[in-house]
Amino acid sequence: MKCASPLVLLEFQCPTTQICVKKCPDKFMTLLNSYKTAEDREYYQQFCKPEADFSKGPVVVLKNKDCPAVITPSRPLTQRCIPAFQKKKGVLTVGNATTFDDGERGQTNVTKLLEGAKKANVVLEARQIAMKIFEDYTVSWYWILLGLVIAMVVSLIFIVLLRFLAGIMVWVMIVLVIVVLGYGIFHCYMEYVDLKGEPGSDVSLKELGFQTDLQVYLHLKQTWLGFMIILCFIEVIIIVLLIFLRKRIFLAIALIKEASRAIGHVMSSLVYPLVTFVLLVLCIAYWAVTAVFLSTSGEAVYKVFDNEMMCNYTGKTCDVQTFNTSNILKQCPDAQCLFAFYGGETYYHKYLIFFQFYNVFIFFWISNFVIALGQVTLAGAFASYYWAFKKPGDMPTFPIFSSLGRALRYHTGSLAFGSLILSIVQVIRVLLEYLDHRLKAAQNKFAKFLLTCLKCCFWCLEKFIKFLNRNAYIMIAVYGKNFCTSAKDAFFLLMRNIIRVAVLDKVTDFLFFMGKLLIVGSVGIFAFFFFSHRIERIQDTAPSLNYYWVPILTVVVGSYLIAHGFFSVYGMCVDTLFLCFCEDLERNDGSPERPYYMSPELHDILLKPDPESSKTTEIQE
Repeated sequence: MKCASPLVLLEFQCPTTQICVKKCPDKFMTLLNSYKTAEDREYYQQFCKPEADFSKGPVVVLKNKDCPAVITPSRPLTQRCIPAFQKKKGVLTVGNATTFDDGERGQTNVTKLLEGAKKANVVLEARQIAMKIFEDYTVSWYWILLGLVIAMVVSLIFIVLLRFLAGIMVWVMIVLVIVVLGYGIFHCYMEYVDLKGEPGSDVSLKELGFQTDLQVYLHLKQTWLGFMIILCFIEVIIIVLLIFLRKRIFLAIALIKEASRAIGHVMSSLVYPLVTFVLLVLCIAYWAVTAVFLSTSGEAVYKVFDNEMMCNYTGKTCDVQTFNTSNILKQCPDAQCLFAFYGGETYYHKYLIFFQFYNVFIFFWISNFVIALGQVTLAGAFASYYWAFKKPGDMPTFPIFSSLGRALRYHTGSLAFGSLILSIVQVIRVLLEYLDHRLKAAQNKFAKFLLTCLKCCFWCLEKFIKFLNRNAYIMIAVYGKNFCTSAKDAFFLLMRNIIRVAVLDKVTDFLFFMGKLLIVGSVGIFAFFFFSHRIERIQDTAPSLNYYWVPILTVVVGSYLIAHGFFSVYGMCVDTLFLCFCEDLERNDGSPERPYYMSPELHDILLKPDPESSKTTEIQE
């Protein structure tokens, strides 16, 4: 019942002695009643501290907190003994009783136990879900790994086919995405129809609230209706975009074909994202270890806990070694000295939050540097393809290694500077999120409005800097100039070709997103039917799970990351070729003395007038 104290939510633990037992008690009994027979005393002693001495009498045992004043019928829940609540004809009972002797005040209603159990369940329910999720991972990890391997193979096959059949694959991809989303809508509709008339399926999500068994939500009509509406919205958006972009897709296909040829000559570029991934994992590990060391760098701080909240020392620090002989225990007999957190009172501990922010800043800086290194490496390799007269004769033997060597030898300062600018903006965004979290309880509407505006502005600024940095790194890979000069040249080059940027660059991004959606959707549907035992022939093969959405969600997220890794190479290739193409047009006029470096097919298609604009895409000198 002491778990009902507000301190449980403040300090996230019950202010009671906690011990490990072989099994939970199965009946009500007070310490005083256990002295009646030797059998009861032996039974009660298993729920006391090992050093408990019953010969000293119940008063001394209780004063020393060696035994609980009362035990209740309980059942194990996530390795904790929780009162065994039951409802009989709407009446709450524990061990078939509505009241019990609490060992201190006499008869007490079992609803008092319920108040404490609810507070304890804040932690226990989260732990219960975590344990079940962990169990699901232990029995399904190899199937998850197989699903990710399938996603990698499908992505690789898709990229290889795109190399030889770019035009056909793009249209097949578009059709399949529409079909996959259409099937998802159909499946949600059938689940919605099947639940009609089922008892309890009409309960709303608001009425149901949060449940630890998340599969309960799949038995509600409202859940499947929500899924169906979301998929319908995505389907309509994609179809509308395809209708408006149908003519421009042909232009994007030409650029994708040229990118496929470039990747065909630089196949090692498909493996390079693994290098970036490993380096990012090391960055995350460094940040996490440093953050943990900072968080636990202080000494263990103990504070005074008192269930009655009447003690003047409640919440103050205490020394666990001298607490039993201190003046606090004399004034507050029920007080305890319990661990609260790691910390201290020195200047170091007071300003520890600034060290954490500095650690976050370093993490952003190093991570952005790793990403920038990958971008400039790929850009250098693809630029060497574009500017070679005889392909692949004039290209380096190992384009990726040559580009990586140039980046590390000549451009580390430019990459670090570009990463620094982006990291500063990201840290400011983290600081704004921290302030927003701290000011959530504030009632000042102007402050909330100002904070929301700042968050929006810095989000836009971060997106713009990422776009500018990406194109600046391409110019660095092409010309080898410093970051500021490259960023300026890239920005004005894109502004002079703004129509091409809007028509081609973003349309290819949309097509690549469709490709990711197709791979993730295909693998996700297969994972859904497998882990939910919907395929009759392999029902016995699929593992039994608490939440079958755990491996499905893992496979879906992992498939997206894998597909994103492959398509990011294509995206970087398209951006590099596009920027080189614009630069080529401005440097050369196509004459025998100054010929274009681009392929004739790409030249003819990209220089055609925009069919939906009165302006042409040719450069106006």
